[in-house]
Amino acid sequence: MNSQSVIGRRCGVDSSERSEPTESDSRSGAERIIEAAIDLFGRGGEHGTSLRAIAQQAGVSQALVVHHFGSKQGLLRACDHHVATVTKANKETTLAGGPQLDPFQTLRQLERSQPLLRYLARALTEGGERTHDLVDEFVADAQDYMRHAEEAGYVKPSATPRERTIVLVIWSMGALAMHEHVRRLLGVDFLADDAPPESLGPYLRPLLELFTQGLMQEGAFDQMAEMFEVPESIAHGSAPDHEHPEQQQSGSETPSTRAQRGKGESA
Repeated sequence: MNSQSVIGRRCGVDSSERSEPTESDSRSGAERIIEAAIDLFGRGGEHGTSLRAIAQQAGVSQALVVHHFGSKQGLLRACDHHVATVTKANKETTLAGGPQLDPFQTLRQLERSQPLLRYLARALTEGGERTHDLVDEFVADAQDYMRHAEEAGYVKPSATPRERTIVLVIWSMGALAMHEHVRRLLGVDFLADDAPPESLGPYLRPLLELFTQGLMQEGAFDQMAEMFEVPESIAHGSAPDHEHPEQQQSGSETPSTRAQRGKGESA
């Protein structure tokens, strides 16, 4: 998806509306403002960036910034939405390529996303109510493209699709928020302007291994899952099994099989 069209629709700006365009730059004033704001907010944060500086980098007047977005908070919300929308569009483009993804196209997308990543890392570390809305938008978008990926047969179905999506979003955002430690421990700098996308290898290789091969040996997850099953005796508030030795039988018995046996005896 073209980022300029995303901005134009978000701001309600007609494509004919221009603010002193040059022959080499046909973007609207709102488009230039958004791109300048994402760059400067990502570098200096909300409190370290003024509307005057954004207007200067965008090549527009500060009055035009206020005209389009009302205030710094309005501009930040527009930036949040733009970052989430472009991220979703990139994911959908990648999924449209099918299971055999073009690695070079994917890496080029990562390279073009550096200002967005820097902005997102800053937003996540600064926190606040606005960040809650941003994360919620990412989760909602991720639910859409994860559903499409499942329908297309690219990812496995899940018994808890919403929770799985939330965990994946939190994992990815957590790595971005802790980008300094990723750089320190893996030598991978998500936010470096001059780093080639291939330098992400030490982070992407184990990530792809986890996604494609899994982590646990077959059967290990089944044993772990039993830990999260609530025995029927506890669920109904009765005494634990060790207080009723006459109810215990020889051999190992999982909470699940105990519950099934209890149902059969009551029948």
